[in-house]
Amino acid sequence: MKEFLLGLAASTALTALASPASAEMLDLEKDELTLGFIKLTDMAPLAVAYENGYFLDEGLFVTLEAQANWKVLLDGLIDGQLDGAHMLAGQPLAATIGFGTEAHIVTPFSMDLNGNGITVSNEVWERMQPHIARMDDGRPQHPISASALAPVVDEFRAEGRAFNMGMVFPVSTHNYELRYWLAAGGLHPGYYSPENTLGQIGADVLLSVTPPPQMPATLEAGTIHGYCVGEPWNQQAVFKGIGVPVITDHQLWKNNPEKVFGITAEFAGENPNTTLAVTKALIRAAMWLDENGNANRTEAVEILSRPEYVGADYDVIANSMTGFFEFEKGDRRDIPDFNVFFRYNATYPFYSDAIWYLTQMRRWGQIDEAKPDSWYDAVARSVYKPEIYLEAARLLVEDGLADAADFPWDSDGYKAPTPAADVIDAIPYDGRTPNAYLESLPIGLKAGQRVVGTDVES
Repeated sequence: MKEFLLGLAASTALTALASPASAEMLDLEKDELTLGFIKLTDMAPLAVAYENGYFLDEGLFVTLEAQANWKVLLDGLIDGQLDGAHMLAGQPLAATIGFGTEAHIVTPFSMDLNGNGITVSNEVWERMQPHIARMDDGRPQHPISASALAPVVDEFRAEGRAFNMGMVFPVSTHNYELRYWLAAGGLHPGYYSPENTLGQIGADVLLSVTPPPQMPATLEAGTIHGYCVGEPWNQQAVFKGIGVPVITDHQLWKNNPEKVFGITAEFAGENPNTTLAVTKALIRAAMWLDENGNANRTEAVEILSRPEYVGADYDVIANSMTGFFEFEKGDRRDIPDFNVFFRYNATYPFYSDAIWYLTQMRRWGQIDEAKPDSWYDAVARSVYKPEIYLEAARLLVEDGLADAADFPWDSDGYKAPTPAADVIDAIPYDGRTPNAYLESLPIGLKAGQRVVGTDVES
């Protein structure tokens, strides 16, 4: 297979970038791979690495397979049906600490920053109107706080109606972002406990799992009154006229981490060169997606709109992928960083990103007991593998395919603290001090607290 691929790569013009044909190819332990993904626009690095021939340049024969939902994807990775996958960042962390399915999964590559939104039904949007500030031109002032939703939740309660919202998986960014937004507006999203994994203990708003492509239909059916999901499923609600996005995650927390590429620790250990080769191809794809001021995004949208990838209409995907976001029909606003794939070191797997997810697991009771700061650091280091990422980047630089200035060679794995101005509740985040961060959040478990039955006890 390797000889065949080398010949094909040498004879075919696969990419406008410089060819790595003169570079020494890694001695791959495994050259035929099956990689899984969910139909979301942030799987783009996988599609681009395949379509632009970057996998092939590394001697890899890759099959990309869409998965029905995140649980199926996780199980496929663990049982070996998938060699790697586009994953929720919380999945490798949760599996490694034994929350849900237990397995040691690692990530050498972060897929993107931002990319999500929170959408409410038309009924809820109408009820929110009296509580939303307006700009001079009459359009809603963004970002919109969940405090504008709180009176609507009260109205539902008075009418004897539960207020339900959807998110895509218990350890998804979407779950934590939706909870963050609700809590910042004074609404309690509910706790988990070891005995109750629904996450609805003490909740003002009841959150439940809905697979991403099913979000618009579930909203239209009235089963849920809003949701948090990645694109293109917020814009789909606008195009269908069934809902209104109220906030993007870029407005909630500027340049927040999103998906990761996950492999089992066993695969990484047995196939180190193959892991490097995959990471090299994904870095190249991320660079292509962001280069020249997103000049390649229209081509990327065409790729993603194909049925084997995301399969949504070109115009729906293009709204967010090309630097815009439509909140209501006609209210189309510039958000150039809605999808970020390489800028701001988006692909580097920062320990501080991992620790934020762990703090949210602890905040809402998925981690039952308080842990010392050292525990958060140790878990992050066991799952996030910047050393693999930087080795892949070094090889790309040596191959003449990347600029050394684009990589954080001297990083200790921690980002600079997120300033208060970049977060909707004006609470800064420093990954080096997770317990102090948890104590700073008004709603959520604190040191020494745990959920027992339906109560929070010290």
